Amino acid sequence: MIHTGEKLYQCSLCHKAFLQNNHLITHLRSHTGEKPYQCSQCGKAFSRNYTLIDHKKTHTEEKPYQCSQCDKDFSQKSVLINHQRTHTGEKPYQCSLCCKAFSWNRALIKHQEMHSNETISMQPMQQEFFIE
Repeated sequence: MIHTGEKLYQCSLCHKAFLQNNHLITHLRSHTGEKPYQCSQCGKAFSRNYTLIDHKKTHTEEKPYQCSQCDKDFSQKSVLINHQRTHTGEKPYQCSLCCKAFSWNRALIKHQEMHSNETISMQPMQQEFFIE
């Protein structure tokens, strides 16, 4: 088999393409909500096995990820990455309605819920959006 880098496996739902069929199968779970990997301790389920493996560390004292700024230890790499934003000030999650930025995706989601109770109107002359 020659490795051309061509993505031969395409999702029929969103048309995202993948190099390997198993990556497509894993991706399809994002559409179906299937979570076949379940934690035996708490019952929480995951769509990817490596996410379950990482999650299991929360039930132990194992904290292999350390912040280089403050030496705080974490059981999950994703939690370390989120924590490091407290040192850098990075805010990669931006509201598409008001442009307010957040360090954590969950904070953005909570913020966007606020907008769901507001009406958005457009001022025709200035072509600017205002939140009322």
